[in-house]
Amino acid sequence: MSLARRRALWAYTFILVPLAIFFFFRIVPMFQAFYLAFTRWHADPAQRAFVGFANFQRLLTDTRFLQAVRNMGFYLLIAVPGQVILGLGLALLLQAIRRGRGFFRAVYFLPYITPAVAISWAWSFMLSPHLGVINAIFRRLGLPPQPFLTSPSQALPTVATIVIWQFVGFHMVLFLVALANIPRELYEAARIDGAGSFGMFRYVTLPLINPTLVLSLVLATGSPTIGILQLFTQVLNLRFYDPGGPIGSTATVVLYMYQAGFKQFDLGYAAAVAVLLFLAIVAITFVQYRLTARRIEG
Repeated sequence: MSLARRRALWAYTFILVPLAIFFFFRIVPMFQAFYLAFTRWHADPAQRAFVGFANFQRLLTDTRFLQAVRNMGFYLLIAVPGQVILGLGLALLLQAIRRGRGFFRAVYFLPYITPAVAISWAWSFMLSPHLGVINAIFRRLGLPPQPFLTSPSQALPTVATIVIWQFVGFHMVLFLVALANIPRELYEAARIDGAGSFGMFRYVTLPLINPTLVLSLVLATGSPTIGILQLFTQVLNLRFYDPGGPIGSTATVVLYMYQAGFKQFDLGYAAAVAVLLFLAIVAITFVQYRLTARRIEG
């Protein structure tokens, strides 16, 4: 066997090993979830039965699931634009300063690398109606304390705000990299043509960072680590009376799937929730890509 052929064989071997791991730990479980979504299964494999679309029909009349879907819509409307817009704004501000840029970048990025459980517990204590530092400040200012996490009307916006605070630094770093790759000559040419600050942002900065904007929107929506559609850890660990509380006002689809599968052991029903969530992420990501790609081409 020639040296070139041996090298090619080793290359294919090293490629196939991670591909096999990805196939058995990602692709196979995904197809198993699709199969389980059409079954009724309560933990015991011997009691598994094919029920067709019964689980999906049940979801359409499940008030708790529908409430979780409405909550996810609110999270999407608030947290996704909040992360992306604030991340871009912070990146523009940091790009404009010369001293302390590294310090501020580290400060804003620190919440992203902090464990979500620790962040949830820290915010739970800070937002406590009686012992929290935020309500203590309100009292000092003569303002009434707020029931941030115990009020059905305030809990959902509070969680969305915490999520924005935690992940905005990640999007800021993405946009900082994109802004650093824009040639300075383009700004000089735009300034010579009479463009102001907004004009340079509109006609130079925004078109050139559109690929990063696409990535930021996709990650903020459906990424396993920061995607709003897969929001779980923060809602589970914030100190409500029950996970997803109060009275289900902060419940997410992933949390409901977890409760159905690992609390009630209704595994087929939980798989149906997972399938719908997967299809929703694919559809929203496709729409985002088409809309932003159209701007790039224009």
